Amino acid sequence: MENIFKEEVVAKVIDRINQLSPKSTPEWGKMNVAQMLAHCNVPYEMVYTDKHPKPKGLMKLMLKLFVKKSVVSEKPYKKNSRTAPAFLIIDERDFEKERKRLIDHLKKTQELGEAHFHNKESHSFGPLTKEEWNNLFYKHLNHHLVQFRV
Repeated sequence: MENIFKEEVVAKVIDRINQLSPKSTPEWGKMNVAQMLAHCNVPYEMVYTDKHPKPKGLMKLMLKLFVKKSVVSEKPYKKNSRTAPAFLIIDERDFEKERKRLIDHLKKTQELGEAHFHNKESHSFGPLTKEEWNNLFYKHLNHHLVQFRV
C-alpha cells in the first residue's frame, strides 16, 4: 500500500484528484463527484475538527470489534460497500471547495507525518499505529479515486 505520509505519494494523489472535473462520473455508487470529495474529507474532519460526535460506550466497542479491521487493514474495500452515517453525503456540494479542502487535508497530514499519527487516538477505533492510519487514509481515498477512474 502506498504511504500517504510520503510527499511523492501525496503529489501523485493530488495529481489524480486534479484529473477530476465537475462532470466526472462514477463507475459505481450513488454519489456525484463533489459528494465523493466531501465524503473523502470526512476522515480528515474526524482528525482535525470536532464536527462529528465521537461514538461512546457500546457503539465504540462495536466499531472496534466489527469495523476497525476492515477500515485499517490493507484489504481493499468492495464496490458499493455500506458506509457509516457520518460519511453519507446526500446534499449537493461545491466541487472546487471540496477538492481544495481534500488537497489541504492531504498536505497537512503529510506535513505532520507518520510520527505524529503513530499511536494517536482515532475518532472511532482507539489508538492506531502509523500503518493503520496510513491504510485508513490511503485505502479510502484510493477506493473513491478508482471509483471515478483516476
